[in-house]
Amino acid sequence: MEQLPSPPSTGFKLLALCVSIVLLASALASQIQTSGGKVKVTGISLPTQNGQWVAADLFRPLSATSTSPAPAVIVVPGFQRSKETQANISLELARRGIVVIAIDPYAQGSSSSSLSTRSATEEGYGMFAVVDYLANTHNLNYIDKTRIGVTGHSAGGNAALQAASHFGAEATQTSTPSKIHAAYISGYVLSLKNKILREVRSNLGLSYGLYDEGAFRNERKSADLRQAPEALRFVNSAQPNEPELTSIEIDHDYGDVATRNLRVVHNEPVLHPFQPYSLTATTHQLDYFTKVFALQNTLPGKHQVWFWKEIFSLCALLAAFVAIFPLTRLLLQQIPYFHSLVRPIPPAPPSPTGWARLTFWTLLITGALIACFSYIPLTDLSQKLFVEASGRQQTWFFPQRMNNGVMLWAFTNGLVGLALFSIGHRLQGQSFHFSSLGLDFSISEIIRSLLLALLVFFSFFGLLFVVYTLFHVDYRFLFLGVRLFQPALLLLMLVYAPFFFVFFFSNSLRANRALRFAETPPWRSLLLAGVANSLGLFLILLAQYATFARTGTVRWTEGWLYVNLLFAVVPMMFVMPYFHRYIFLMTGRTLLGPLITVLIFIMILLSNTVCYFPI
Repeated sequence: MEQLPSPPSTGFKLLALCVSIVLLASALASQIQTSGGKVKVTGISLPTQNGQWVAADLFRPLSATSTSPAPAVIVVPGFQRSKETQANISLELARRGIVVIAIDPYAQGSSSSSLSTRSATEEGYGMFAVVDYLANTHNLNYIDKTRIGVTGHSAGGNAALQAASHFGAEATQTSTPSKIHAAYISGYVLSLKNKILREVRSNLGLSYGLYDEGAFRNERKSADLRQAPEALRFVNSAQPNEPELTSIEIDHDYGDVATRNLRVVHNEPVLHPFQPYSLTATTHQLDYFTKVFALQNTLPGKHQVWFWKEIFSLCALLAAFVAIFPLTRLLLQQIPYFHSLVRPIPPAPPSPTGWARLTFWTLLITGALIACFSYIPLTDLSQKLFVEASGRQQTWFFPQRMNNGVMLWAFTNGLVGLALFSIGHRLQGQSFHFSSLGLDFSISEIIRSLLLALLVFFSFFGLLFVVYTLFHVDYRFLFLGVRLFQPALLLLMLVYAPFFFVFFFSNSLRANRALRFAETPPWRSLLLAGVANSLGLFLILLAQYATFARTGTVRWTEGWLYVNLLFAVVPMMFVMPYFHRYIFLMTGRTLLGPLITVLIFIMILLSNTVCYFPI
């Protein structure tokens, strides 16, 4: 693979094609989200207690009017998730004539942090305030206040149950019906305690994955709910005058909607993170709200279209990433200030043989094993180093609890990668000089590279801002997403990016200087680079779920949320060398690629995680 100077017209055509795909795919995703214009989707922000606020998406079916008010459901995502990750259930409920308010939980997405360190339990992640607003305001005159529902997945499911209990206790004190007519709890059973359930004055539905990885925390260490104490309390609490059940029937209705003591338990065969995207689980939830709200002449639960939005959003996501390459090339070609960044491509070395080949594979496997075995210990260490964020306290000092662990791992393994690169060169008898390796960056080159990287970064997210403004969708596929960021996250980039850059630069150096050979086809060397970069983290997922399949309990229980985070991180690790290689072929240098990727990929990480900003 050689540097081929393409004419500017080719770059413009490819860039225009990518942007066109982004706009077209986003427009189609918006059509699905709005049910072909039958649902209006609007971004809103509600002020709440203590100076806090909740960001939300309002899905209003046009059929909901002051003369024909519709039921409403508040949707809350789980830990590490934003409102966009629940767009599937939101749009499906709205297609059935239900008004939906999908919120960003406190400290996630665009909502503020909370003064409470137990926000899901004490505030429903912001749900309590939204329920009060819906029940008390006269502004939303198209909502039937007697039919307000709540739902959430994982920690959002806990928030839904806590809301049902909170407003049930309030109803008892005021001798009025609970403001919550029905609640649906997905992926969470830990709070199904008698002291919480006895206060509930609402219909309840429960959905829990039969292969939920978090089931080791349950009382019987099992995800099978047929005889689970949590599920038994869930059902028995609503029928105090009936004989207590010792086992329950899955998918069976207990109680009665009219008296608000309906209970139904579902146990779908699915893993925890994929439950919100299960057709079966979604069908159960849609059927539940259709029943409790007594909806007539509506769509059956199995009639779902949300996955088309995911497909169109995926197309936009891929096209936006591909657009980075022609954009970077055009900036290098068309702006004289950046011309000096283009250098001849160093010749690729021959493939290692003999002792050098053994050294190469030994170092590659060593790097993967270090990446694998260091991840969990370093995420544990991050909780001791960054105490405020780990304790859900507001702070400016590394306020992102989950990313702190990933950052510590990336920084450490970036240093390890640089060390292994150096060792490999020396063992193979090659000199380690900055000039021979193309590492003799001048101050001018660093400044120009950084400015170009910033142009690409703001162009990439600028297009996203345009897409969101026009269509109210972002780039995503399931829980992999590129979403809008708050301006404050630009300050956090100054905190996190330097540590991540060590890893990104190490990857660029190894992908272009240690894993690129003259006799090896480019696709094969890139595949090897992608596998080498993601293998360590992939082995963690493999060990976690192989142990789970064999024993019914995951390998790492204390850090299982950090392992779940890898579902989004591993794909990023795999594609990273591709970005670094193609940008290297434009410049002949290893600096510009990691500068561009660290800005874009780290902003994606920062905007999709819990962040305890001071309010």
